[in-house]
Amino acid sequence: MRLFLQEQRPLIIVYIAQLLVVSLIYRLDGFRNITVSLYAGIISLLLLLGYLIFRYIANRSFYKRLEQPLPGESLTGESSAESSHTPLAEALHQLLRTQFRQYTTDLHNYKHKIEGHLQFINQWAHQMKTPISVIHLILQDDDDPRFAAIGDELDRLKKGLDLVLYTARLDTFEHDFYVENLPLERIVRGVTSEQKRLFIRRRIYPSIRMESGLTVATDEKWLSFVLTQLLTNAVRYTLEEQGRLYFDGYAREGKVVLEIRDEGIGIPPSDLPRVFDPYFTGENGRRFRESTGIGLFLVKQICDKLGHAFEIESKLDEGTTVRLIFEGTGSHNSH
Repeated sequence: MRLFLQEQRPLIIVYIAQLLVVSLIYRLDGFRNITVSLYAGIISLLLLLGYLIFRYIANRSFYKRLEQPLPGESLTGESSAESSHTPLAEALHQLLRTQFRQYTTDLHNYKHKIEGHLQFINQWAHQMKTPISVIHLILQDDDDPRFAAIGDELDRLKKGLDLVLYTARLDTFEHDFYVENLPLERIVRGVTSEQKRLFIRRRIYPSIRMESGLTVATDEKWLSFVLTQLLTNAVRYTLEEQGRLYFDGYAREGKVVLEIRDEGIGIPPSDLPRVFDPYFTGENGRRFRESTGIGLFLVKQICDKLGHAFEIESKLDEGTTVRLIFEGTGSHNSH
């Protein structure tokens, strides 16, 4: 009703002004019968009121949709409510339908382009991983220190390619994961074994302490990527050599907890609430140029999709502790 009155306000004002002007002209011409003038004015106003009521009834659902669009209503303005058949409503409806069709067409085209781009990135990353693996095999048979440095750089390249792959796959996560009950210690030891060159290069020793029989329902590939990101961050921000990286697994209140604790520089309290924001590097990122600000963002996204809770706490110059919390416990024998 309010929108209708706002739209018709100029008409009402002009109509009343016109009625007063006509009455004034008749009065100036010598017509002095006020009763007849009032009678004519009332009849005219009643006709105006009847017209406005007709317009409002004819366009009631149209104005209602404009004032209070339904939550599930499409952009075309279509709903299960009573439809308006006035020329204005029909014209607007047709305009919205045309624009909506154009919008969906553009959206489909952009989606197709993005899917093609992501497919290209996946293929390119897979193709790059093959020569990296071959170079690794070639360098294994030679003890030249220069080849060891090349191997370290190859490891960094491989991590970068994995980051690209998993970032590209995140939007299609539902089509690329398989949940099963897995022994937690085996996954952790597998990840630390794959990163042994990193531990050796930084002279940091992984300490794995697990309660026996811990199993978790998860996807091994995605969880391994999460652990690799957390491990890489922990080692990167541990400046002292001969340090330790602790992996503690235990059961707590019917849940399995994996705690990863480092002896690094820690995270400033002002940065801690924002570590999961994409591309946020913070103070540590400015000190360490290798930081991309995407690692912890991906970790949090993946954990949310897998249904694993994630906690992080840190103290400056003392280290950082992250916890992955899995629902339920089990036994290795049940796998």
